[in-house]
Amino acid sequence: MAQTFEGIMKYPAADKEMAGKAMEEAVRIVRADLGEFTEKFPSSNSFGGFYEATDNVEWTTGFWTGVLWLAYEHTKDEAFKEAALIQVDSFLERIKNKIDVNHHDMGFLFSLSCVAAYKLTGSQAGKEAALMAADHLAERYRENGKFLQAWGNVGEASEYRLIIDCLLNLPILYWASEVTGKKHYARMAENHIKTAMKCVLREDDSTYHTYFIDMETGQPAYGVTHQGNRNNSAWARGQAWGIYGIALSYYYLRDESYIDLFCRVTDFFIRHLPDDLIPYWDFDFDTGSTEPRDSSAAAIAVCGMLEMAKYLDEEHAKKYTDMAYRIMAALIDRCANKDVKQSNGILLHGTYARDSKDNTCKNRGVDECNTWGDYFYMEALTRILTDWKMYW
Repeated sequence: MAQTFEGIMKYPAADKEMAGKAMEEAVRIVRADLGEFTEKFPSSNSFGGFYEATDNVEWTTGFWTGVLWLAYEHTKDEAFKEAALIQVDSFLERIKNKIDVNHHDMGFLFSLSCVAAYKLTGSQAGKEAALMAADHLAERYRENGKFLQAWGNVGEASEYRLIIDCLLNLPILYWASEVTGKKHYARMAENHIKTAMKCVLREDDSTYHTYFIDMETGQPAYGVTHQGNRNNSAWARGQAWGIYGIALSYYYLRDESYIDLFCRVTDFFIRHLPDDLIPYWDFDFDTGSTEPRDSSAAAIAVCGMLEMAKYLDEEHAKKYTDMAYRIMAALIDRCANKDVKQSNGILLHGTYARDSKDNTCKNRGVDECNTWGDYFYMEALTRILTDWKMYW
């Protein structure tokens, strides 16, 4: 049964006291993890509740470094800063040696680790790595279609597509333009979101996960899913990427048309939440389903709502702030890890990937922690507690 905004108002809302206690608990877990995850990184998802140590590979390692920076900002404890800067050096080596970077996720990797390091400490290694990452991402820009190719070798016909996740990779290009004065980075980012919004947003305000572009004409071809339940369903995390991604592009571009896009995508997300406000991994599923949740989708959406609320009129700002605070209360109550013996992660009940007949995924990280869920949960708490200056 669909939610109504009035109905959601009956749920408790997080406040600064609740958020402060939750942040202290999260920081306690991060501190306990420093010994294992300074020279190494946590795996993308936990296994039986516990992350394993990995090298700096995959698209997810930047989220852990972002967690370290958030913990440092909250506590001013130099131990978190020192660990984060060790990891920044790892990211510089990674981009110099092009280790596992044949994809578009340079923002996820380098904004939260290296841009953050530069903004918070003036780290020149962070600045160098992030600018190299922006250059690498710019190489994936396809002028024929005006988008950043998500995966595969650039220009490869079978991978001539974008995915909604890339909206969170655009800020590193906006940042690179600001730092260097070179406008081509921002031009690529703005062109990409224009193409993406023309493609992925459906008439009912749900979103496609991925959309193929005709390589000959540069025109949108067709949308499918990669991680959702069906080609025409709304993958919960994809919808959340849309919420936050539109908000971030509005921050940089101040294009008023993005306000309507944000409201459409966000209202769909809110209306399709189950009774306890923690989304299932796909919006095909509703209250009473036995399918797994994706707590990370809720945390991402909260960050997007709180960011966009800064730029909305009073009525809409209050509406989305109220929604965000209520979803946060549900996350704190139902999904926050409160026992280091249960998990070394922060946010429980995430889903990395769930198989279905229409996607090509195998079950991975189902009802587990994942590093981006941990990060966005802590970012959301930080937003409630402070006037946070973004790493994005």
